[in-house]
Order: sequence, then structure tokens, then C-alpha cells
Amino acid sequence: MDDVRGKKIFVGLSGGVDSAVSAALLLHAGARVTGVFIKGWYPPGMPCTWAEERRDAMRVAARLHIPFLTLDASVEYKKGVIDYLFAEYRAGRTPNPDVMCNREVKFGAFYRFAKSHDADAIATGHYRAGEKDQSYFLWAVPKEVLAATIFPVGNMEKSKVRALAKRFALPVALKKDSQGVCFLGSVSVEEFLRSEFGVHPGRAVDETGNIVGEHDGVLLSTIGERIGLRETRASGPWFVLAKDIARNEFVVGKTRLADVSSVPANISFTAANWFAEPSRATEAQYRYRGQWVRGHIDRNGFVSEESISEIPAPGQSIVFYHEGELIGGGIIRS
Repeated sequence: MDDVRGKKIFVGLSGGVDSAVSAALLLHAGARVTGVFIKGWYPPGMPCTWAEERRDAMRVAARLHIPFLTLDASVEYKKGVIDYLFAEYRAGRTPNPDVMCNREVKFGAFYRFAKSHDADAIATGHYRAGEKDQSYFLWAVPKEVLAATIFPVGNMEKSKVRALAKRFALPVALKKDSQGVCFLGSVSVEEFLRSEFGVHPGRAVDETGNIVGEHDGVLLSTIGERIGLRETRASGPWFVLAKDIARNEFVVGKTRLADVSSVPANISFTAANWFAEPSRATEAQYRYRGQWVRGHIDRNGFVSEESISEIPAPGQSIVFYHEGELIGGGIIRS
């Protein structure tokens, strides 16, 4: 963490332990810290925890004796995350809502809000190394915004962050980590999709065309996802290998990989965002916590230099690195 003494820094306080410790570290380093809770858009009629999260964020700000503000980013979130999510599922692609949430809300709307209040920088509780590395979800953030962002706990182990939370006597020190889609809280993606698309039973077939079971709707799952089937005629597990939206039908297999010969050595992508020269990329990841693949970038896309164990899903993010350094990313083409 660079010298922040005297600098005005807006910290995104989510109500969790990572952002709380980030604020405490900046404050103890001499920064002029303001805590900001970002209010997103929430599904009508579904359980929502934003009020509780905001309360926890306020308790952290009170404990640290720092100013507290609330940013209403519901418009940006609805358009940039929710509408995008549904559109991608309807098109049969695999969206990455957390990537868009970072670009449009946690760094986009938040950065503009901070600059309008003459802040020198913004800070978040994201991790950029180690077991909880979240750099995969940061590839779409504009370069100038990422350069103006501080990650106080970015290189720490979670155990150390927890220890610091106790040391600073933060009221969220023992709070569990949140799960699920950005801002949806306790609402699972499956629940959210079912509320939008409903249930439309269809058949699932194996790679030879044999019916192996029935699913709840082709729009509810993505390529590579493990799904449960009803009326099964063979034991699983089952993974989605292909989908036919018009026929409401899945092709499923026992692993995420159907046939090695059908997996392209070249992965084409679009909407690229770069933090360094693309030629520096030496490896890629095309699913969070998925396989790391060594290769290079040419005019046709990312060329893998080793076998790929999973089918690259159209719409999903492919993120490029060089020895752990984030080089850039893009969206896998159909």
C-alpha cells in the first residue's frame, strides 16, 4: 500500500470483514477515510439483506469514527448487471455478472461518485493474490480506474484479515463471508432465474442422442454446469455440454469435457480490455477457479499451448496473466 497519509480516500464498505479491515488499515496509515455503502438493485418480492448489510457498514464506520455515505447505484446495477444477466441467459450464453458488477457499479459508479466528492482514490476489500484472488473479476474495469484504486488487503491471507478485524475490534470480525451473485445476498442464481424464466420441463440427451432424463428449463443452466435431472434413465453426475434453446433440450455428459477433439486450440474473444501489452500474456483462465492454460495471443485469439480440459463457454470471461500479473481479458465468442 503506497503512502496514503493525508489523502482523501473513499472506501466501499459492503458490511463485510474485508472492506472493514481495508478502511481500518487506511485510517491507521493516516488517510482521510470516508466509508461508502453502495446500494444496488434488488429483486422485488424476494428476500433481501441490503438493509442489514448497510447497518453493518454503518457500525464499522461508527467504530472507526469516519464519515459514512450511501451511494444509490440501483440504476447502474439494474442496467449493467441484471439486464445483461437475463439477456445472456436468453441467448444461451454464459454471463459473468460479477465482472459487470465490478465494471459498472463497484468501480464504475463508485469511482465517479468519489471523484465528484474530490476523493484522491477509492479502495475496496478485493483480493488480488493468494487463495481468494479476485483478479479474474477485475479484467473489465477501465485501466485508469484500477490505477486509482487501493487494495489494502489485496495480498493478505484471509486468516490475517480476520486477525486484524479482531485486533481493530471491528463489529463484523466474526461475520461469515457472503456468497452468490454480487448484491443478491441470500438469493441464489437458480432462484433468481426461476423467478424470471419460470419452469419449462424438457429432455436431456447424451452425446449419442439417448434420452437420459428431464430438466426444468434450458434457460436455467449454462455450458459446463452440473445439473440435476428428473426421471433419470442412467446415473450421473451430469454436466451441460450443449443446449438447444428452440427445442428446450440439453446435451449432457458425465464430465465437463465432451470430446477432446471438439475443443478448439484457439479461443476467440471480444470486448478486450488491456492493462499491459497483449503479447505479454503467457497463460489464461476461462472459468473462475478453473484450469490455467499456457499459451499466447495472436490476431485470432488465445492460442493454447497445452490441452484444454473443459469446453470454453461462449459469453464467459477469459482472463490473461503473466506470472500472476493481470494483463487483460475479454469475452469468449459464440
